[in-house]
Amino acid sequence: MKAILLAGGMGSRLRPLTIQTPKPIVPIFDRPFLHYQIDLLKQVPEIDEVILSLNYQPRRIEEVFGDGSQLGIKIRYVVEPAPLGTGGAIKYAGGGLRESVVVFNGDVLTQIDLGAVIRLHRERKARATIVLTPVDNPSAYGLVETDAGRNVRRFLEKPKPEEITTNHINAGIYILEPDTFDRIPSDVPWSIERSYFPSLIERGETFVAYVYDGYWIDIGSPEKYTQVHRDIMDGRFAAAPFLGQPARHGAIAPDVRIEAGAVVEGPCFIDAGVAIKAGARIGPYSVVGGQSQIEEGVVIEGSILWPSCRVSRDAEVRDAILGRNCHIGQSVIVTPGTVLGDRTVVTDFSRI
Repeated sequence: MKAILLAGGMGSRLRPLTIQTPKPIVPIFDRPFLHYQIDLLKQVPEIDEVILSLNYQPRRIEEVFGDGSQLGIKIRYVVEPAPLGTGGAIKYAGGGLRESVVVFNGDVLTQIDLGAVIRLHRERKARATIVLTPVDNPSAYGLVETDAGRNVRRFLEKPKPEEITTNHINAGIYILEPDTFDRIPSDVPWSIERSYFPSLIERGETFVAYVYDGYWIDIGSPEKYTQVHRDIMDGRFAAAPFLGQPARHGAIAPDVRIEAGAVVEGPCFIDAGVAIKAGARIGPYSVVGGQSQIEEGVVIEGSILWPSCRVSRDAEVRDAILGRNCHIGQSVIVTPGTVLGDRTVVTDFSRI
C-alpha cells in the first residue's frame, strides 16, 4: 500500500519562515515537521512506500529525507511541473497505482488510528473515505455534511449561521481508489475538495466519512505552529522529547551551558550547543534552537528561536518566532506576534 503526502505548498501563511525553509521541513523542536507524519504512516505495516508530492524547493526536502532508509520506509519523490492543486497533485503522484492509497495534506499533525480508517474503507467497499474532525467555530470553515450512515452528502463552503448543519470539517486525510483518478484532468490545476469529491456524490458512489475527535491541527499559520509546540510540552500531543515526562518538564540537551544566575523555567526546550549567560531568563513555553547564544539579562518568554540565533544583553523576546541565524541587538524589545525570517538583524535599542 502506498501513501501520498501533499507537500508542495509554498507555506505562504508562515512567511517569512518559509522563504528559505519549505513548510514540510519547518522544525518542530529539533525535527522537521514531516517526520511526524511519516512516523504515523509507519504504524501501518502494509504501507511500504511514501510518495512525497512536491513543488516548492523540492531539493531541500529531499536532502533531509533521502530515500527513507534511515527512517525505515521507502520514500519516492514526485515533483509537479507547476502547481496542480490538490486533485491534480494526487493524480500526478499516483499515476500507475492500482491499490488503495492513503493521502495526507502536508500540514496536518494528528494521532489518528490510520489502520481503523483503512478498515472502514474496506468494510464499506468505499470508492473514497474522508476523515472529518469537529471544530468549535464551524462558521469559519468549509463543512462536510453526512447522513446517519456516515455517507458524505454535501460540502458547505463557509456557510451562513442559518445554514450550519454540522461542525465537521475536512481533516485532510483520505483513502482513495486510484481507478477514480481518471476523472481528474491531467496537467491542470484541479481541486479534490471542490471537484473530485463532489463528483463522487453526483455519481452516487460510496463515499464515507470517518469522524475523528482526537488531536488534530493544521500547522500552517504562526499561531498554530506555536500552538503545536505548546501542545507537545503540555502532553496533549504525545511526542519526544516530552513523551512520558512530568508536567512543566524542561527538555535541555546535555551540553547546554547555563551560567550561574540564569533562570530556566519549564516547560521549555533548549537544544544542543546553546549558551545561556548569567542573569538571562528562559520562560515557560520557550524553544531555543541549537547553537544559539543568549546573553546577560535577556528575557525569552513563550517564543520559538530556530538554530543559531544570538540575543544580545538585556533584550526581550516575548511570544515571537525567530528564524535561523537571527541577531537581536542590545536592549531590543521583540513584541508578541512578531515573526522574523532567517538572518534578520535588529539593531540595538529597537522595538519591533
